[in-house]
Amino acid sequence: MHYPHPMPKSTDTLIALLDLERLEQNIYRGHNRDIGSGRIFGGQVLAQALVAARHTIEHEDRAAHSLHGYFILQGDLSIPVVYFVDPTRDGRSFTTRRVKAIQHGRAIFTLSASFHRTETSLSHQVPMPDVPPPEDLASELDVLREQAHLLPAHLRTILTQDRPLDFRPVEPITLLDRSFRDPFRHIWIRSAGPMSDNLVHHQAALAYASDYGLLSTALQPHGRTVRDEDIMAASLDHSMWFHRPFRADDWLLYSIESPVAHGARGFGRGTFHTRDGQLVASAAQEGLLRTGIRPRANPR
Repeated sequence: MHYPHPMPKSTDTLIALLDLERLEQNIYRGHNRDIGSGRIFGGQVLAQALVAARHTIEHEDRAAHSLHGYFILQGDLSIPVVYFVDPTRDGRSFTTRRVKAIQHGRAIFTLSASFHRTETSLSHQVPMPDVPPPEDLASELDVLREQAHLLPAHLRTILTQDRPLDFRPVEPITLLDRSFRDPFRHIWIRSAGPMSDNLVHHQAALAYASDYGLLSTALQPHGRTVRDEDIMAASLDHSMWFHRPFRADDWLLYSIESPVAHGARGFGRGTFHTRDGQLVASAAQEGLLRTGIRPRANPR
């Protein structure tokens, strides 16, 4: 069976998302990509807000070292997102920015980001998990295409389209399996094609990828998935820290764990290691996880 793949199998799609249009000083506009969730993917808004913030910084030697975002309203895929950047502070070593993402005249997301000039000092890290290399693992997209008949009919084209990022899960993908699993996941990630040397694009690409899998991991101990019709899952807040330089077009291991879920909220955290074991970034997220929701009507 043939499934159309309207998106190019390269990083062009992701780079286009990060190529924001400047509307006015400190005001930018970004476009959307549908990944089948019915709303704007949180990682997209996170990445675009980071790029908008970086555009307002003159110092070339300052890279993002931390960002903290809150998802306020569901994003509308049918219209662009406008980003307003508040140039909060430009210090000798650190630069701080606040970003508000707007649709329909309302804030859907806010971001605080800090940028730091390169310095050297003490250094240590925890070791990288021992997992198989990405070459020994199947691409998630290939698995989805092989099991496309198991996907909801109205989502097959979107979920099997070419992707700007290549995900290689270490743990097997089981679309219909509802077995109870420990709240841990390991995923190799890299862009589908080579990227330029623009540092903010690499950081934004990883921010985009970091929203992948955190809430899903929180559902594993309960035998549930974010695709279940009676589950309401949505990101509430997201934080990220960049520890060392890296390239998003080289393989990075995303190690995720969910230590707790309670009160209709699930918490997840993760680390990114390079192939040679360097810990380059960390992420954490809390999300809404409501159960017993009335099943949504099939859009068909």
